[in-house]
Amino acid sequence: MKHVFTALAVAASLAIAGTSAAEAKGCLKGAVVGGVAGHYMHRHTILGAMAGCAIGHHMAHEKEKQEKAEAAARAKQQAAQHH
Repeated sequence: MKHVFTALAVAASLAIAGTSAAEAKGCLKGAVVGGVAGHYMHRHTILGAMAGCAIGHHMAHEKEKQEKAEAAARAKQQAAQHH
């Protein structure tokens, strides 16, 4: 359990020090999940947290892109309905 807290502290430090708040989306959540999974998979807590951070950040970025595309499609559809 001590390693899980260490991984969380490392992930939080990296997220806060190296990126802005907008760029850290998904990192902390992914680090928590990855750290716990890594802890139970042969005690690789830190590696799991780092991988989870990277994956969480990527997934948050993809979700943001998808939401922007959907919003643009809705705006285009509404503009077409008003004309």
